[in-house]
Amino acid sequence: MTDTVRRLGSAEAVLSEAEASRFIGEALAAEDLTGKSVLLLIPDGTRTAPMPMIVSAVRAAVDRLTVMVALGTHQPMDPPALAKLVGTDEIEVLNHDWADPGTFVSLGVISAEEVSAISGRRLAREVDVRVNRAVVEHDVVLIAGPVFPHEVVGFSGGNKYLFPGVAGQEIIDLSHWLGALISSYEIIGTPGVTPVRALIDRAASLVPTRRLCLAMVVQSGTKELHTLSYGTPEAAWADASAVSAQVHVKYLDRAYPRVLSMVPPMYQDIWTAAKGMYKLEPVVADGGELVLYAPHVKEFSESHGDLLAEIGYHTRDYFTGQWDRFGGYPGGILAHSTHLRGGGSWDASTGEHARISVVLATGIPREVVEQHNLGYLDPATIDPEDWGRDPDTLVVPKAGEVLHRLKT
Repeated sequence: MTDTVRRLGSAEAVLSEAEASRFIGEALAAEDLTGKSVLLLIPDGTRTAPMPMIVSAVRAAVDRLTVMVALGTHQPMDPPALAKLVGTDEIEVLNHDWADPGTFVSLGVISAEEVSAISGRRLAREVDVRVNRAVVEHDVVLIAGPVFPHEVVGFSGGNKYLFPGVAGQEIIDLSHWLGALISSYEIIGTPGVTPVRALIDRAASLVPTRRLCLAMVVQSGTKELHTLSYGTPEAAWADASAVSAQVHVKYLDRAYPRVLSMVPPMYQDIWTAAKGMYKLEPVVADGGELVLYAPHVKEFSESHGDLLAEIGYHTRDYFTGQWDRFGGYPGGILAHSTHLRGGGSWDASTGEHARISVVLATGIPREVVEQHNLGYLDPATIDPEDWGRDPDTLVVPKAGEVLHRLKT
């Protein structure tokens, strides 16, 4: 593999569909893919991207193609949703079947010593690197997904479509808990290779299959493309993340006592809608309040709801300070919990002290929300236009993809 990157587009403009399709066709034509089986890994519906165009262009350039949605542990998509995602029902699109142990094959183990070095001595445990067996059963893995600021790894995309996209639970839990120990507040939108990115890339180095990547930077609020970067997952991601840092980070002059995060319908549960918190936490003033406004959301997580009900939502220090009580829970569950609850502290004598209040204005009943240690507000009482007239309230439509930060 080489680190040569081909890029089309810029942060200042958007590409036409014809330009993007031609670029993809030419990039793949330059590879020796004749007769080779290609596994195309794509995002689910919780990521904004022009997937029908991408899939169509790849399909035209590849003889033997398998399309798989890199779900991580998101809910499987039904056939109509899959057809909408790729723009046709004429090709088979597979869900990554993360709930079936038979899905996976082990690529090897990363030692505790190496995990310790990669994590900056935050964690020291070995991890079995398991991945969907389709990855090793194809000649080429082609990752095609957008790059955005991300609460666990810094910027999404690249090898993240392998780990956690089609990965076993062990590496998912380890990488997400490492991100939580660093904290979403600190890691989100961090340029370069973060410790979590280094762990993911190390896991990807165990994949014996040739890996290629189309990393895209999508215009905020649309499915138009600013850029397409093509190369190895490491190089294409690095190129695209530099563009994402220009177009997906909004800098504000001050923090706000109250932020209304308006969550779009593509996030169907709190597990995914929590991105409306991650991207806005840095601009909520100390002691302030962030309201997740999502009347369409009816549950915390179909996949992980029982465990979330057991532990609730708490700051990182609440868990680390009581590790004998919480250490047996999956790291991915604990990470989601503390990412949504935000920064704060805990000690045995005075208890938990969160930096901000997190309030749900959703379709989840008050008693359930409060049992999860979050605030409740009836969404019917919220008029976003009225809230927007308050100079101490920031209202953010379509929250979840653009990171908001203070200029300082």
